Amino acid sequence: MNNQQLIQEKISQATAILNELQVHAWLTFVRETTLQPDPALELIADLDVTWKTAFIIHRSGAHVCIIGHFDAENARNLGVYEVVDYHQGISQPLREVLTRLDPAQIAINYSENDVAADGLSVGMYRSLQAILAGTPYADRLISAEQIIAALRGRKSQAEIERVRQAVDTTEKLFDEVEAFVRPGMTQREIADFVHGRIDALNLDYAWPKPFNPIVTCGPESASGHAAPGDVVLQKGHTLHMDLGVKQNDYCSDIQRMWYVLDDGETAAPPEVQRAFDVVLGAIKAGEAALRPGVPGWQVDAAARAHIVANGYPEYMHAFGHLLGRVAHDGATVLGPRWERYAGICELPVEVGNIFTLELHVVVPERGMMSLEEDVLVTTNGVEYLSQPQTALRYIR
Repeated sequence: MNNQQLIQEKISQATAILNELQVHAWLTFVRETTLQPDPALELIADLDVTWKTAFIIHRSGAHVCIIGHFDAENARNLGVYEVVDYHQGISQPLREVLTRLDPAQIAINYSENDVAADGLSVGMYRSLQAILAGTPYADRLISAEQIIAALRGRKSQAEIERVRQAVDTTEKLFDEVEAFVRPGMTQREIADFVHGRIDALNLDYAWPKPFNPIVTCGPESASGHAAPGDVVLQKGHTLHMDLGVKQNDYCSDIQRMWYVLDDGETAAPPEVQRAFDVVLGAIKAGEAALRPGVPGWQVDAAARAHIVANGYPEYMHAFGHLLGRVAHDGATVLGPRWERYAGICELPVEVGNIFTLELHVVVPERGMMSLEEDVLVTTNGVEYLSQPQTALRYIR
């Protein structure tokens, strides 16, 4: 499926969501999208615009794009919009289209909680208010966060296959890393090898290249989203990698673990193996709780309880996030009821969501122990898109 067909598929899906939520119209209002993109735009229009542009999706199926004359042909080529082009200004044609459609509610892209639904800038919001002043539509504006959460979160079959391809590529890259890495290499050398392979494959990065992959060598490495540095991989330490590629506009996000065997060792020491087993057990506990209709915080709670019950401190992040066009794909988070996840950890899991499942513990004097898998929510539970790591891998 090409991008134009994918856009058509998502707009059909958006129409169904509007009817499900009983919202008449959804308006995405943008300008100069190279400089100021709206995260929702890539779902409904595979193009860049210069002048002020309004994409209106109506629950009746009457979808309209009001766009500057020089960008209009690109909108026509999408094959899904009635295109109204203008020369001097958008105000009059936008008011005329709204009068014709007469929506009882107009959802616009703002949200306090979901960054993926918060693409309308303050300036553009004030411009829209000015355009609608004196019309009945000024008082009909509501947030589009529910629409965007559903549209972005419910992956179509074509989207699922694209994520699956990115995941498969990432798994192969991990195998190449294992064959390449030896004790004595630095984080930077390992990351440079991965960069070379991704660039050779003409792929993009799921998050910025300087921080992708994250490479953690032993106990001296900074944790979190730190860029690879000059810490040397040593025998008797763990090697952790967090890697994601963007392939055909969709992302992977996977973490893998190795232990570097020390002289005379044939397996990891007990404290390292136990840490791996506990992390794996927590992933499985979260997986068992991940079902349609369950709020995100309950899934996190299942994984978190397993970690704490086994004597480790709780991890200071969410257990999982949505994955799709970007690594952190907005809306529902499998996270605790903390302030920073307010409004999104309470959202329910839905069929078609693709989540990461991830957490870590620290093994003193050995390093980080962290896993991350990519899974699809089905009517019966989950399907792994990644090949789950169920055993510790070794570097000799």
